[in-house]
Amino acid sequence: MSTLAAVATLRATETGRAERLTTVRHDHLDDRPFVLVPLTLAGEACAPLAALAGTDPDHPVLLTVRQPRNRAERFAFVQRLATLMLPYIEECRTAETETYTVGRGPDKEERLRSLRAPQILVPNGEGIAYLRLLGRLTRLRAVEGPYAVDPSVPLLGKWLTWVADRAEFPGSGLLQAVTRLLAAHWATGQSAAEDSHLASLLAWIDPPDGRTGAEAAREAEDPLLYPPAGPATDVVFDRTLDELMARYDEAGDDRGREAAGRQIDRELRGQMLPTWELVWRGVQLLRGLPAGGHVSERWAYDRRLFTEYAAYLDDDGRPQARRDHAVGAARRLARMEEAMARYDAQRAFDDPLVMAEYELTGEAFTGVVVARDEDRFQPGARSPKWRPSITVCSELPVRLRPGTEIKCPARPGQKAEIVEVTPDGDGHTVLVQLNGGFNNKRKPPAPPGTLAEVSETVTYTSVDPKAMPSVLPAEEDTPWTHGGPPEPYEPTVEDAEEIWE
Repeated sequence: MSTLAAVATLRATETGRAERLTTVRHDHLDDRPFVLVPLTLAGEACAPLAALAGTDPDHPVLLTVRQPRNRAERFAFVQRLATLMLPYIEECRTAETETYTVGRGPDKEERLRSLRAPQILVPNGEGIAYLRLLGRLTRLRAVEGPYAVDPSVPLLGKWLTWVADRAEFPGSGLLQAVTRLLAAHWATGQSAAEDSHLASLLAWIDPPDGRTGAEAAREAEDPLLYPPAGPATDVVFDRTLDELMARYDEAGDDRGREAAGRQIDRELRGQMLPTWELVWRGVQLLRGLPAGGHVSERWAYDRRLFTEYAAYLDDDGRPQARRDHAVGAARRLARMEEAMARYDAQRAFDDPLVMAEYELTGEAFTGVVVARDEDRFQPGARSPKWRPSITVCSELPVRLRPGTEIKCPARPGQKAEIVEVTPDGDGHTVLVQLNGGFNNKRKPPAPPGTLAEVSETVTYTSVDPKAMPSVLPAEEDTPWTHGGPPEPYEPTVEDAEEIWE
């Protein structure tokens, strides 16, 4: 937990109401997300029990498995889920496209990406883990042979595996847990583990009239009012469910089994409906926050990856391997580290509350411009270079050293460098040299707005959201010292062997 998050948590404990951690929303929210509230059978690995799914808050679709221990019913459940989710994905695939460019100079290339991409919302982090495992159990299934499944089952498994993999990358909006989204924007007076309980988390953020968040959260923890948000079920409900399933199995005729099955459906719907409503309530709260400046950029990258993976399925279609090979794992780890650094930097540039954390760690400073030199020149190899400067007075100590390259969130395209740091009472005075961002002008005067005015408050940081990523060799160029180029993955019978016994 960061320092400011700890302070916000303490303040929430004192006031009884959640405290904002951000001034903007740092995650994309689609106008029409696909919400999925899953339940699994207790004591079984990923045995689907039921789900509420769809894009309409007022009309969720109920999917149930009346006997989850039956293998055929499990795959029938996945097939019914595919009939809901695959058309939603296909709708995004066939949406209008836009042109974007990759590369620079002679390698510059124009490509197309979809204007839409699927966004799947689940109640909590356990829901993401459930979809990851469900994808693993279905993407390698055979569509021919003794244990054949409908072709939509492995196709859905490939998509679930892909979105679950992308969920591990910070800033990706393809698969999100609502509890994580809310906890990233509000601090409550409870622990991080308690924040994974959707009902109590929302009670802290938006308590009923006349109650504090703490009081509302205690009531929200009552499983009779707000059953668990899944995929695990409540232990008391498990006893009721066991009795209903026994009655279903013991029914003497089809009419009796159908009546018992409808009762199971009603009970399961009652368990999931409160969570369904809470998810959409959380979505509305998040939509009330303005989107950060870099949110659309990250979503554009998600749309690009979605378009590329859809094309891959059309051209190749082989499922993801059960395990990454060594080269793929190294590349994936590097991409995740770069995504984390880029996401943190972008959040700081979009949000002064996030930037305050970097000020506390000494990676940023804020001050008032007390002087500027627009006619400053530096000696160059052929001729003097125009390098205007500003002098910033900070009331707090500045821990960045001379020579450090810095940027200002208010002028993100302008490169700057610290020339001198001078003690000034309890703070420091910093001489900042500006190395660009003047619309390609090479001499004064500076274009309006590109040079900070005297008395303007500015923030500078060594964090750069545009930092160049590390470059790894292509997979086919992997040296022999690292095992050489990896062999293409081909699914085997062993990979597709029966997992659900």
